[in-house]
Amino acid sequence: MVENKNGLHATVIAMVVHKAAELQKKYDVELFMIYKDKKILLTSIMPLILLKVKNNEEVTIESVGQNEHEPLQQMCDYIEKDLNNIDIRAIDQVDSMINSNAVTWETIFNSTENGIIVTDEHNFVTMINISASKIIGLDPSEIIGKKIKNTMPALNLDAITEKKESQFDKLIIDKSTVIVNKTPIMVEGKCMGAVAVFQDISRLENLLGELKGVKELKEKLQLILESVEDGICVLDNLGEITYVNNSYCEILNINKSDILGKNIQMVSPNGSRIKVLKTGEKLIGVISHKQNGVSIVANVNPIIVDGEITGVVSTVKNLSEVKMLSEKLNKMSAKAEYLEEELYRAKRPEKAFAKFKGKSGKVKDALAIAYKAAKSNATVLIRGESGTGKELIAEGIHYNSQNANGPFVRVNCAAIPQQLLESELFGHEKGAFTGAIKKKLGKFELANNGTIFLDEIGEMEKSMQAKILRVLQDKEFQRVGGEETIKVNVRIIAATNRNLEEMLTKGEFREDLYYRLNVIPIFLPSLRERKEDITVLLEYFLKKIGEENNKNIMSITPRATNVLINYSWPGNVRELENVAERIITLCDGENIDIKDLPLYIREEYLENNGKNKNHSSNSITEFIDKEKILPLKEYEKIIIDKALKQYGSYNAAGKALGINHKTVAAKAREFGIKE
Repeated sequence: MVENKNGLHATVIAMVVHKAAELQKKYDVELFMIYKDKKILLTSIMPLILLKVKNNEEVTIESVGQNEHEPLQQMCDYIEKDLNNIDIRAIDQVDSMINSNAVTWETIFNSTENGIIVTDEHNFVTMINISASKIIGLDPSEIIGKKIKNTMPALNLDAITEKKESQFDKLIIDKSTVIVNKTPIMVEGKCMGAVAVFQDISRLENLLGELKGVKELKEKLQLILESVEDGICVLDNLGEITYVNNSYCEILNINKSDILGKNIQMVSPNGSRIKVLKTGEKLIGVISHKQNGVSIVANVNPIIVDGEITGVVSTVKNLSEVKMLSEKLNKMSAKAEYLEEELYRAKRPEKAFAKFKGKSGKVKDALAIAYKAAKSNATVLIRGESGTGKELIAEGIHYNSQNANGPFVRVNCAAIPQQLLESELFGHEKGAFTGAIKKKLGKFELANNGTIFLDEIGEMEKSMQAKILRVLQDKEFQRVGGEETIKVNVRIIAATNRNLEEMLTKGEFREDLYYRLNVIPIFLPSLRERKEDITVLLEYFLKKIGEENNKNIMSITPRATNVLINYSWPGNVRELENVAERIITLCDGENIDIKDLPLYIREEYLENNGKNKNHSSNSITEFIDKEKILPLKEYEKIIIDKALKQYGSYNAAGKALGINHKTVAAKAREFGIKE
């Protein structure tokens, strides 16, 4: 206990350092002071001053060596007894000056952008500033008072104190490039330690890399402009033609030397380029006929920098090629749009139904029917609640059928607005309706020679049902706004979670379409109907999601498994996968217990088993002796102790008790409870 009105001020610290040096030399030990989680060597004067230990505060003294008890006792006696008898009135003014200078020095030391680490003659770290801490990624408490070779071996400061020579080095620290100037601290010819000054030059290297990237980008841009088939012409703010590419000269049948450097007023005084240069408004799709008989279509755009027109760029194309290219582009765009949607989907499984996990009898029955259905070309209707895996069955049927080499196109009828569904399925011609700026291929056309999966078909309006019926019967359709009849060879697999039979009686679903679709019905059981598959699916999802998130889940307790098996799973397999992902994300350890399960699942289990929150195992009533009322702190001690035993860490116990981990740690220390 420090009992000095000014605490451990500069003069007292100097005396402590002097005493510590004597004891260390006499007993061959190392003495440390520990204060607020900071551990400082007792011979390091400046770091000890910066601790700013006040009157009536406790410090811990530690002795490390072969004969540590005697010097430890002497050091403690010196601080508690000898120092308390010092008359410091005469040296208060000196202390004030020293402390003021120390504060100034500390501010400068921690404000410099360069990192600084200082060691003493024994290679213990005595000081480190904030910048150095950020660069090396270590908190000062993790390095001060420790051997530099044990915390930063790459720095090699031991060699500086040994050789007494400065050294300049370049290091890679945490992906940052750092230059280090290492210098010995020499006092009267004796090496008293070393200082390392860091400078992070990563930003400079990044800047050099960016400049190189700009140069490469300029060269690539030049190559691109010369490689494109469109003609490109650039004007400056005065209308002078500063650039044309080879394609421009070929389309207009001119030489570069005949046009470069000329003003647009002389070349085309009434053209689009001069209009855009004057108005700053772009012109798109302008068609013009040149004197050499060439017809072109041009897009002319102003070049605007900081709100001012600095030039014009015009791109032209031979009109005779536009129509042919437009048709090709429409087809390729439609296919590219579809393929882009498919990129994130899973790859084709090695076995037809490998993605569908389960071993229950109902699952085996459904898969057996699906396997037989795949061998025919009959229409299949998959029935089941949402989240039961209807799409996986449809995908398995496709990849095990004679259409396996063709596309598998998915359409969620419930996700597409009904007024757009016809265009999505059958495509549309250009101008068929407002916004139809180009021809679009529909999903049926994209699925030609393959399979189309119509999910949630029960949500489709009756007008669309009639058009689907025509495709089923005649294998043909017309695009929206078109007159051409398009023939397709497409297998249709439909799915729904609705009761179609009930919809038939209400007149909400066409009877003829129902019988056309319901050739081979496949009924998928809900997850609550195949509880034996829950553990199989859970194990699969925990492994899959754990690998994706770099988390290793070793096991799940039997009681947690029992809770999951007895849950109703209204969202079926999809909900189970979401729960598995949530558990893995929030679980602190490698073993999953009931506490890691979502609250709504635990509450349903308690309700179904006749329990309530008042009888929870975490209830405080379990800890209270009903015949004797104890002080409040006794109950706190019981609760903290039980929570730490059950959850194993301050963080987990804090979450369970609804307080932060710092409060749990403080209470545990107060009651002498170990984590």
